Amino acid sequence: MKSFLAQVAKEIYTKNQNSLSTLVIILPSKRAVTFLRNELLKLVEKATIAPKIISIEEFIQDLANLKLATNIQLSFEFYSIYKKLTPEGQLEDFHTFTSWSQTVLKDFNEIDRYLIDPKSFFSHLFHIKELDQFHWTNTENKTHLQLQYLKFWEKLHVYYTAFNHHLIQKGIGYQGMIYREANENIEHYIQNKKNITHYLIGFNALNNAEKNIFQELLTNTEAEIYWDIDAFFIEHTEHDAGLFLRKYKDQWPYFKQHPFKVISTHFQEEKNIQIIGVPKNIGQAKYVGNLLAQPSLDIKNTAIVLGNENLLNPILNSIPKTINKANITSGFPLELSPFAPFFEMLMEVWEKNKNGLWYYQDVIKILSNPIAHTFTTGKKEETKALIQKINKENVIYLNDETVINISAQLFIPATNKTTNAIINNCIDIILALKVHYSNENQRNLLFLEYLYRFYEIFNQLNTFNQEHAFITGMRSLKKIYDELLTGETVDFQGEPLEGLQIMGMLESRNLDFDNVILTSVNEGILPAGKSNNSFIPFDLKIAFGLPTYKEKDAIYSYHFYRLLQRAKNIYLLYNTEPDVLEGGEKSRLLQQLTMLKQDNHHITQFIANPHIKNNKKELFHINKSNAAIQRLKEVSNKGFSPTSLSNYIRNPLSFYTQTILGIKEIEEVEETIAANTLGTIVHDTLEALYKPLEGQFLHIEHIQQMRKSIEKLVAEHFSQSYTSTSNLQGKNLIAYHVAKRYIENFMNFEEKRLKKGKKIKILQIETKVKSQIKHPDYNFPIYIKGKVDRVEEVDGIINIIDYKTGKVEQKDVEIINWSVLTEDYKYSKAFQILCYAYMMYKETPYNLFEGGIISFKNLQSEVIKFAKKDKQGKGAVKIYSIDQQLIETFEEILKNLIHEIFSKAVPFQEKEIQKHEY
Repeated sequence: MKSFLAQVAKEIYTKNQNSLSTLVIILPSKRAVTFLRNELLKLVEKATIAPKIISIEEFIQDLANLKLATNIQLSFEFYSIYKKLTPEGQLEDFHTFTSWSQTVLKDFNEIDRYLIDPKSFFSHLFHIKELDQFHWTNTENKTHLQLQYLKFWEKLHVYYTAFNHHLIQKGIGYQGMIYREANENIEHYIQNKKNITHYLIGFNALNNAEKNIFQELLTNTEAEIYWDIDAFFIEHTEHDAGLFLRKYKDQWPYFKQHPFKVISTHFQEEKNIQIIGVPKNIGQAKYVGNLLAQPSLDIKNTAIVLGNENLLNPILNSIPKTINKANITSGFPLELSPFAPFFEMLMEVWEKNKNGLWYYQDVIKILSNPIAHTFTTGKKEETKALIQKINKENVIYLNDETVINISAQLFIPATNKTTNAIINNCIDIILALKVHYSNENQRNLLFLEYLYRFYEIFNQLNTFNQEHAFITGMRSLKKIYDELLTGETVDFQGEPLEGLQIMGMLESRNLDFDNVILTSVNEGILPAGKSNNSFIPFDLKIAFGLPTYKEKDAIYSYHFYRLLQRAKNIYLLYNTEPDVLEGGEKSRLLQQLTMLKQDNHHITQFIANPHIKNNKKELFHINKSNAAIQRLKEVSNKGFSPTSLSNYIRNPLSFYTQTILGIKEIEEVEETIAANTLGTIVHDTLEALYKPLEGQFLHIEHIQQMRKSIEKLVAEHFSQSYTSTSNLQGKNLIAYHVAKRYIENFMNFEEKRLKKGKKIKILQIETKVKSQIKHPDYNFPIYIKGKVDRVEEVDGIINIIDYKTGKVEQKDVEIINWSVLTEDYKYSKAFQILCYAYMMYKETPYNLFEGGIISFKNLQSEVIKFAKKDKQGKGAVKIYSIDQQLIETFEEILKNLIHEIFSKAVPFQEKEIQKHEY
């Protein structure tokens, strides 16, 4: 089957093989230009001068003699006009202006493309806005804000006129303005092109300027027009795919005497159509990869058409390795390059830098970025020292001098943070990176291409700002930079006529393939829906003949069905995932295709789900090597702490990483004080208060005296363990007062006990103890060591006390069966009490005592004492005394645990951590 362009090329060549040089052939896109040129090349039998084959955009610009300006350039030029015509008190800054000016420019574009009389149009628009205000307020007395609002709409025609005049003088224009100017020049063009034959090929939805230009060419020159549509869509008057072409066929005078050329009848031929629902965008990309891997698929005549061009990157990563040639029309978005987040991060950090102070996370973020390493290679030791200082001293903010010492380019001082300085600094960074990636050892051609595009962006910003000086702050700079970046792509190099074709929907115009894979055929994407980024009311658009969502839907419909006309195998993918912005409901085009099914169309529909292996999670384990046993012996000689043994009970794998390998949690800055740091502050403060009282009975006078020192000691230990108390704010200030409240509440608790008549003698405070465990199976020393928070004698009974700043309840320190101590981490607090009791029994003269916890969040329970119960529930007999028999029983438990830790037959086995263990 011949493609549309092959058929047209054949007709053109047959009629003009001896006069190709006198032809001007106009097509909708540059991609179509390339394919038509190739089709003509296949037909030419001898050397000849080629016809002029151009896209409609190129033709219109030539006709208008104006150069198309970029959106950013238009924003600057428009703002210069806006400043001239707006009184000083009503003038908005450039950042605010750009938030609405792009929409106004789009409306200007539509007005001009459709050749609307601007004076009449803007007059109607103003009166509509005036009526809106009257209906809202229902009063003649308008507020100042309402008057300003109406003044804006009244002056819109003035802005439009002045802006167009300004652009004409500069020889540039926006698309609609160029179309209007081209329409003005068509008569002059025709007079100078009497001997030229024009061919208009493959158009569909034309604006009024295009309609007028085309009809002038058809009426007054040797010109022909070819339409790429199937008879089915022309004949079915309700079908949107033929909406525009039916109007042209019926309304243009030219077709009263000339045929409507190239009406195909391929749509109703045999086709295999698969409508495939795939969850998520990545799922669609992977499914496309599976389709391409099918041996039966002829890659040379296959096209992947992206309904959503954001799928380009995942599609490229899903192409099978067997496909070695692909032509990609869409460029790779520059915002997906590694330099985009780098510059975005720099500008965000520079914007946040106030008064010469740099937030520590921003500093670390910059210094840890791989691209930033280029600027810190000679400062590795200084960088390392700075990060260590931040972590160790909990430095939240750093001054200019500290960070600029690392890199003056990455950290711009607040005194030099002008817009021009920032732009020039970014250019300097790019040039430095260019040198780095041009080096033989670091050469990266792709990175150099990225850097060149970023150089162009910042160079444009520099040029515009030097000419206009409208970018006055980081906020405006970031917005303009983002707009420039969004439109930039890095073009792929490839042979446009070979291999797999990957393109967007618009690039598929006039091109035909046997195999078509179309992605993202979802409502809201194909078609785009009723999105209306315009200030023009719907009724006004209807009245002046401007396109609405109805016409836009018809354009999508045409592109969709045109792709299907000559294709044999069609794969239509849509996203099934609900509750996302771009998916969840298949397109109405798919519903229409199935409801109006043709006899020769073999349509299958199914949902494709990924193959998911439900692998059972296997808990990790590590066998004990000789090196691990040797390391255990070293640790045991120094002494196992109750915490490390509890950690083994909780998860042996954590014990292995922390105790054997010595891997600790990463030391990080505590922006808000951590619970363990708060606990350290409370412990250290209580030690300072109670250490002088060792060996003395506690009296109320002691409590009163200690209260005077609370604030000083808490501040001192807060500074030592966390940060200075001089500039505390937010949660840290609250934490400081919480620490003081903990100590004050503890003083109240002590005073309450004394008033009850209890005789309390402070025996030991924060005593370090270390005791040997003589295990019959091992001939090397095994120690257990720890720090007992407090030993006191209350009414003749000795208590071993452990402080906890968290909440502890009685059930946490009671056991029935001894085995639970080493099996369930839930009993870790009871285990730790008994470890301290064991060491005290072995290393001190105390042989009968009780052990317990003072919980600062549960002081009403007083000392929460360890208890051995005979049964669960009410009526249980509780034994609080820790005597020789209980110690000997616990010692056996401890020896069994030690044996398990040292046994080569028992690996370090990972445990599933239960919720209550956190």
